[in-house]
Amino acid sequence: VLCGRTDDCTEKYGEKRTYVEYNLTVHNYCLLMSSGIWQRGEEDEGVDGFLITDIRKEVKRAAKLKCNICRKKGASIGCVAPKCKRSYHFPCGLQRECIFQFMEDFRSYCWEHRPVQEFTDQEPRGASQCTICLDLVEHLPVYTVLKSPCCKNAWFHRECLQYQALSAGIFFFRCTVCNNKEKFQKEMLRMGIHIPERDASWELEENAYQDLLHCYQHCDVKRCLCKKGRDYNEPDSKWEIKRCQYCGSRGTHLACSSMRSWEENWECMECRSIFATSGKYSKQKKRSLATSEKTNGTTCLLEEPSPKSPRQSSGSPRNFLLQSPKILCQNLSPCSHRELPASNRMTMSLSPVMSNRRLKERRREVCNILKELKVQVKTKPTRLNINAENIWSSALKGFRQRNFSPTNTIEVSFLNCKNRSKTDASAASKHHFFQLLMLHLQNSSLFEGSSGKTLSLDFQALEENLYFEAGKMIAVSLVHGGPSPGFFSKTLFNCLVYGPENVKPSLEDVADDDVAQTIKKIKYANSLSSLQSTLQDYCEFLAAAGCLRPVKALCDKNMLVNDILIYYVIKRVALPLESFKQGLKTLGVLEKMQMHPNVFSSIFCHKSERLSAKTICDLFTIHSTSDVNKVEGADFWMGYLQEVESGESVVTLEDILLFVTGSCYIPSIGFDPEPTIKFLHIRYPIGNRLLNCLELPITKTYQQFKQKMEFTIRNTPGVERE
Repeated sequence: VLCGRTDDCTEKYGEKRTYVEYNLTVHNYCLLMSSGIWQRGEEDEGVDGFLITDIRKEVKRAAKLKCNICRKKGASIGCVAPKCKRSYHFPCGLQRECIFQFMEDFRSYCWEHRPVQEFTDQEPRGASQCTICLDLVEHLPVYTVLKSPCCKNAWFHRECLQYQALSAGIFFFRCTVCNNKEKFQKEMLRMGIHIPERDASWELEENAYQDLLHCYQHCDVKRCLCKKGRDYNEPDSKWEIKRCQYCGSRGTHLACSSMRSWEENWECMECRSIFATSGKYSKQKKRSLATSEKTNGTTCLLEEPSPKSPRQSSGSPRNFLLQSPKILCQNLSPCSHRELPASNRMTMSLSPVMSNRRLKERRREVCNILKELKVQVKTKPTRLNINAENIWSSALKGFRQRNFSPTNTIEVSFLNCKNRSKTDASAASKHHFFQLLMLHLQNSSLFEGSSGKTLSLDFQALEENLYFEAGKMIAVSLVHGGPSPGFFSKTLFNCLVYGPENVKPSLEDVADDDVAQTIKKIKYANSLSSLQSTLQDYCEFLAAAGCLRPVKALCDKNMLVNDILIYYVIKRVALPLESFKQGLKTLGVLEKMQMHPNVFSSIFCHKSERLSAKTICDLFTIHSTSDVNKVEGADFWMGYLQEVESGESVVTLEDILLFVTGSCYIPSIGFDPEPTIKFLHIRYPIGNRLLNCLELPITKTYQQFKQKMEFTIRNTPGVERE
């Protein structure tokens, strides 16, 4: 009755209502915008408070007015601009690009007096993506285009915004870029976007969230170990199903993902793909941890890179980041057991150069702490059958076997070493195994960097839960007599002990040369124009990293560089870091690291010192009987060590240590029992590896002592020289 049209388009004209008892049909928007009518009744009276008599009066008033657009009678809407006498129908006004404000007095403006958005000369020209429909939108001051009042680079189609507003309602309609609500809604209402005062359409759908009431109970890992099937769930046991911490729509048995408790986090592969979709970002020039090979009918990960797992760098930092969506790492959990003072954050980081004396003191402290942890280890043995030529695959198989427990005594048997004695299975073989394992981890694709290494992002390793296994292996190695890792970067170690939110990475932590060069160009830009030019060249790189920001001064580059470093070094590897930390919690190692960070940095961030004559001499305690000249024997022993250190002997200090203890290195936890020396009336030296005791012959001359030492050590099985 107001516009004279039969169209029924809710999005354009509002709801079309027919009242048979009054012989009346109106569009909601036509009624709201009519200039001569007001809501004089209650909400339940007439049509939403518009009385029927008032509507009929408005129809009669409009019948006398001619539309300035279609030239027909019934124009009920007039422009509110002073001295403007234009009238029009609501559909005609939309067609002529008039503005209708659905707020306050419901004002209407004709095409000549309508409000416009301000466009400055500095506004970027060209086109950008509408963040609602994702099509291009021209940056032009026209009716069909609206720009965000809160985001400088956010542009929308008017039609897209109107559909979004009708769907979201007043409670959920906001800027799709920055999530601003108040400022954004105020501007959109001014520019004629109708925002209905109701809940969002998805909230009004009946039983829309009914599926959320069902808990997912199914094991989705590649190899389910449960004999009762993937749907079996036994609470408070290793067969309890743990759901993905992000979506809750995928699950795993605790045992199938090597989780020891319900408190450990687990993520499904679908959620991991949200963080990034490809691993083509890091130049891996070293051995990889991930080639699929069939072993006993199951898939395992070996040393060589798989042809099906693309992890090689594409050579361009832009390509890498465009393939990896921005990681949502605002959820990085802080260190729960304590809060560091702001003044102490990163002031506690490791000094590049630490004096040998201080280093030795800290390593002695580590030794005592690890001995406390070793109390958990029981005498019950667990045997690992290791293939030295395929150390990673056999170690992974051993650590994942059903009867493996970190608290059992570990015995190692090398399958391809025929000349090792049975006693070596619990002594030399175990030391040799942990040495090979740590060396392999250092050069694997789980870590990147030259000397001080950080975690890499290997999606195949994430899928196979290898970061957890690596952390677990390092923890077990430390407590069971393995060598110091010694290859962690300061940044990686600080992330583990202080939490990633308290760490400030440096350029040295960036392993990818292309990414490092990009950061350097930004960091060393010497003028604002060169900085802006560099940002323009790498805008895709910065946008993908979530670091694209307006730069108005040269000093802004420092904050930009910091953002890129935090993204690339920390946020990008948030999932591997969390999984690695869970593995390091084995036997309580991570907890001790967080309690004594400065002490543990000596074995994680510093390589083990090269064996010296003094180190070996201090390691052994000399015992002698009353009829033995202890001083003379000690002189021969010390003199021989000095000759070996200076290269004047055919054996090495490592050979001597291996001869006595079965290990060519000093474990972080030390030797148990502590090495001793006895001078006895015997013909040749004897190395008792069960007692770590070196029995030395009493000789008249030093030359005789040296000859017997070298002859015995060189001809002892198991003392192998590379």
